[in-house]
Amino acid sequence: MPLNKGLRDEESERISNILKKLQELLYVPDFGKDAIEEPLKFLGLNLETLLAFSSEALIEHLQKFHFDWENAEHFADFLVNLSGKLNENSLKEKALAVYNYIQSESKTFSFEIFNKITQLK
Repeated sequence: MPLNKGLRDEESERISNILKKLQELLYVPDFGKDAIEEPLKFLGLNLETLLAFSSEALIEHLQKFHFDWENAEHFADFLVNLSGKLNENSLKEKALAVYNYIQSESKTFSFEIFNKITQLK
């Protein structure tokens, strides 16, 4: 169901704040997996489902939760950073899929996303 502009802006801001919190948690010196569970649940995820999702299922999930292009990019950035913390390459593959999804579906070419795709390959 499409959101009207006001609700879409509120939802985008809510998602953006959650993503900022998740990114901040990755830089805490005593990072633990439990730290990211709480913010992830506000995105309808947990670490187990995030790891279990296929790239396609993750993109569908982001669509269902009304991620705009910017938030989808930030989420992919989070996946890349989380993959380094957890030593989990499947997260990099999912981030790559999200970046490619943004490039193809947003109808706007981004050199920044293109560079991120290149770095991940």
